[in-house]
Amino acid sequence: MTGEAVNPKAYPLADAQLTITIMDLVQQAANYKQLKKGANEATKTLNRGISEFVVMAADTEPLEILLHLPLLAEDKNVPYVFVPSKQALGRACGVTKTSHCLFCDKSRELHMHSLIFETIMRIANVFMELKAGKMSWTVADAVDFKGFPADRFKTGGWVPAALILGIEICERLSTMGIAVNLVTYLGATMHLPSSTSANIVTDFMGTCFLLCLLGGFLADSFLGRYKTIAIFALIQTLGTGSLAISTKLPQLRPPPCDTHIVSECKQGNGLQMGILYLALYLIALGTGGLKSSVSGFGTDQFDEKDEKEKTQMAYFFNRFFFFISLGTLMAVTVLVYIQDEVGRSWAYGICSVSMFGAILIFLLGTKRYRYKKSLGSPIVHILQVVVAAIKKRKMELPYDVGMFYENCPEGSRIHHTDQFSFLDKAAIVAEGDFEGNASTPKNPWKLCSVTRVEEVKMMVSLLPVWATTIIFWTTYAQMITFSVEQASTMERSIGGFQIPAGSLTVFFVAAILITLAVNDRLIMPLWKRSSGKPGFTNLQRIAIGLVLSILGMAAAALAEMKRLSVAKAVGGGTSTLPISVFLLIPQFFLVGSGEAFIYTGQLDFFITQSPKGMKTMSTGLFLTTLSFGFFVSSFLVSVVKRVTGSRDGQGWLTDNINFREA
Repeated sequence: MTGEAVNPKAYPLADAQLTITIMDLVQQAANYKQLKKGANEATKTLNRGISEFVVMAADTEPLEILLHLPLLAEDKNVPYVFVPSKQALGRACGVTKTSHCLFCDKSRELHMHSLIFETIMRIANVFMELKAGKMSWTVADAVDFKGFPADRFKTGGWVPAALILGIEICERLSTMGIAVNLVTYLGATMHLPSSTSANIVTDFMGTCFLLCLLGGFLADSFLGRYKTIAIFALIQTLGTGSLAISTKLPQLRPPPCDTHIVSECKQGNGLQMGILYLALYLIALGTGGLKSSVSGFGTDQFDEKDEKEKTQMAYFFNRFFFFISLGTLMAVTVLVYIQDEVGRSWAYGICSVSMFGAILIFLLGTKRYRYKKSLGSPIVHILQVVVAAIKKRKMELPYDVGMFYENCPEGSRIHHTDQFSFLDKAAIVAEGDFEGNASTPKNPWKLCSVTRVEEVKMMVSLLPVWATTIIFWTTYAQMITFSVEQASTMERSIGGFQIPAGSLTVFFVAAILITLAVNDRLIMPLWKRSSGKPGFTNLQRIAIGLVLSILGMAAAALAEMKRLSVAKAVGGGTSTLPISVFLLIPQFFLVGSGEAFIYTGQLDFFITQSPKGMKTMSTGLFLTTLSFGFFVSSFLVSVVKRVTGSRDGQGWLTDNINFREA
């Protein structure tokens, strides 16, 4: 038996001296008929919980027939060890042929001397301690597709994460390909006023992100992230297919109109708008379910307790946003061009087909994914703490925090903090909270553990950052609606080619990609060298994004003043003004750079600062900032139109934006 014959995956492996000791003790255990042999028998007894320890041969060929046993033994907290030779193991247990695996059966009365048994257990525990110093084969709190503990060598990592990123790229292709150019369709084809068109787009986008809360609730309570992604991706595919049909059939559009004055054209009727809304909000429902789980399921593929995988997860946030920005780039260039030059139904059909293909690719990774067990709906847990605290609002807090109720395992407990002390009342033990000698409360709506209360406190502490980022997404909403309308009135020709108005957002996406690349390859290394830190903190990135958005809106205001001055000079009735569309580049670039910082900063902040059991909800909470930003945009547009409008159609937001008051 040579050292080269030992498979390197056989870990922990006994050295020569300990192997002799183990073999001697195994031989004595066999004499008392306390051993059984075979991988199948070991699997059965491990599942039944009647195995004391497991010994395996490291030169088994192929070793893969045994590799499920260490995973199962760790899950059942049963010591295990490899020895170098299957022949030696066979001789020790009293058989002439080789033995691959044996175990001690504790279901029988143990006849071995107590010292021998304690020695075996001590040797096994030594190896378990050695193993704890090295990377474990299993990933804590993760299982594979069969429900067994996840093997880190066969599951997770960048390959499954890339498959998850693929479905997010197609989601962004569909959602952004529709959103950035929808305002021109509503105005030119459905003959709606500019403010109404803008509000339809922002309401659609706002609903997309608001429904992330629904998706998160379903993922945490019933479906899990994997099933949530698959189901809602199919719903989005159905929505984009319906939109393709809606834009293809002439019966679902009002008759064409030659004049540029929208008020003189026939608008879409109730049936036509109803079918359009149905398609849009099917897409919104699919988007909400997807977005609530995609980033969380992606981070599930990396183990936070392993330093190498933890580093990979840190880069995952930047690369996640980089790849979905690639999807947006394809949407605002290729897809918008197809919409304007080939046909919208073709473009939306491409969205539907690409999403269906992404679903198939996503399903191919089923065996490679790591799955986290659902801990129940965090929304219900939060409500339980709030209700319990309200019910006990008149009770006095105990002087000793040790008197609060706690039933969570030691390793997963969150220590008590003094912030939001009103919520601590949910953990006060009162008469009637327990039934008989039960160790758990009979009603979780009356008594909650300290850990549960602290989780709610952690979520509450996220709200200030949540509120401060809403205004950025209001800015973003203006960029994909009114800035596109601005571009549609400006000179967009390069030689004989006319740039589609919706494709101007390519500068927006380019700014995101350039900013992410520069930050990843230049700024972060320099910052690490000068400060010793790996990069900007999540709050610093959010602050940088807000500053850049302020500069971007200032540039947008100056550009609009210039455009309106040209419109006034040549007459507002001109459909294309003699002013270059590239005047809008600074506002797109500044806000795009701001999004690169604020999106990655927000995503990192909400996932890393939230409790482990509420990560899906924290992702949904983050995405509601986008939702509220779009709804605030709709609200501002409605208010400005009402306050500044007049009977003759003038004001800041007129049907024809060339007639706006500067």
